[in-house]
Amino acid sequence: MTPVVVVSRRGAERVRAGHPWVYRADVVSADAAPGDLVRVEGDRGRPIGWALWSSTSKIALRVVATTGEVDEATIWRQRIERAVGYRASLGIDASACRLVHGESDGLPGLIVDRYGDCLVVQALCQGADRRLPVFVGVLVEVTGARGIVARNDLKVRRLEGLPEAVEVVFGEVPEAVQVTEGPIRYAVDLRHGQKTGLFLDQRENHEAAARYGRGRALDAFTYVGGFALRLAAVCDSVDAWDSSASAVAAAGRHAAANGLGNVVVREANAFDELREREVAGERFDTIVLDPPAFAKNRAAVPRAVAGYKEINLRALKLLTVGGHLITCSCSAHVDEALLLAIVEAAAADARATVTLVEKRMQARDHPVLVGMSETHYLKCLVLRRIA
Repeated sequence: MTPVVVVSRRGAERVRAGHPWVYRADVVSADAAPGDLVRVEGDRGRPIGWALWSSTSKIALRVVATTGEVDEATIWRQRIERAVGYRASLGIDASACRLVHGESDGLPGLIVDRYGDCLVVQALCQGADRRLPVFVGVLVEVTGARGIVARNDLKVRRLEGLPEAVEVVFGEVPEAVQVTEGPIRYAVDLRHGQKTGLFLDQRENHEAAARYGRGRALDAFTYVGGFALRLAAVCDSVDAWDSSASAVAAAGRHAAANGLGNVVVREANAFDELREREVAGERFDTIVLDPPAFAKNRAAVPRAVAGYKEINLRALKLLTVGGHLITCSCSAHVDEALLLAIVEAAAADARATVTLVEKRMQARDHPVLVGMSETHYLKCLVLRRIA
């Protein structure tokens, strides 16, 4: 018998408006097991579509389709093949990229990143976790991967009642995988660190930053050196800071491996360091701010706004006239309009006149699903100080 979940009028309208999530508050009744593919109906039995059911999360339903029947024997393969084929069509100048971006590829809760001939998968909901063996089998056939590691160590899995673990689920995965991003070479640990190894969503912004960089540069939240390493080719010197000792060590290794002697990596708290450099009267011609997500939920937004304003204010005071500030936010709850307002306030307090040169977002292999604002999580503004 087909599992059925009935949703409220508000839930139905949300789906019809293009958002693939239905929250638990909008579930009227459910006859389904954890991770089931269920038929979704309105309160009068009107068919709405098909979705993956979660028995514990506030996100109760993740929509798979809104028309017709869903054949699980074919739909997952078709969507994985389509997602992988799309990335191949982009002409990405890197051997690491995102192959599957969850709901944006019609594969709710599934993330797949390629690092050379290895893959990293993440299952973020009960439905994706239950089907992980199926996904892995298809991925091996479609990509020819020699090894796949499941990085299911994300805290979000707790909301789904799922265990956190890191394990190799196919083949062999070396301790370090060698990949390239444009001219830069990285040795990536796929079992540890942030995200799945690298911040692949910033790849195209790293490239863009190099078009604006010059003189003395600063990458204040460098992680493993993404922006700093690309800026090194066009800048006289690059200061790269991070509060994580392991990230600093990795950034230093990458700078050395790429022969970039003008990159100086230091372990430092960017908030404190920015204030100290301002007091010392130092100046930079290019500054990049790419901090971790300050707002992981709506309740954290006020504090996040204060944090973003503080670092942008200090950066603008350190920026030379004619210099560029590349400032980013990966907080989904801080939208582009709010980030622009924060920068405007910071510029006013810094008594700096700035122009907006470019508005950017995550790389094209991390597509935004129209109707789902959560998928437009990364914002990147390129600003120029003119006075």
